[in-house]
Amino acid sequence: MSYKNAATTTVTRDLIKYEKGTGNIYESLVVIGKRANHIASEMKDELHTKLSEFTSSTDNLEEVFENREQIEISKFYERLPKPTLIALQEYLDGKIYHRNPSREQ
Repeated sequence: MSYKNAATTTVTRDLIKYEKGTGNIYESLVVIGKRANHIASEMKDELHTKLSEFTSSTDNLEEVFENREQIEISKFYERLPKPTLIALQEYLDGKIYHRNPSREQ
């Protein structure tokens, strides 16, 4: 998944641009919201798989220590653009496929 194309800050946006794919701003926002949830789920799974490498089988309170690699991985994911911003950029780039079954009938 490419995280580099999305903006990392919030900016004022022209809502008319989001109407182009569906003809309805609210329907477009639903599509973007569903994609953002999917991206957030993927990012969470990626993070958990990377952090699971550092878990130990014996968890003692006395043996808790900082792992630099684990901290760096966490910081990397904290610096990434939010899933909503990634989904907005994908929608504007035309990378999201969507359809409305009620309109097809």
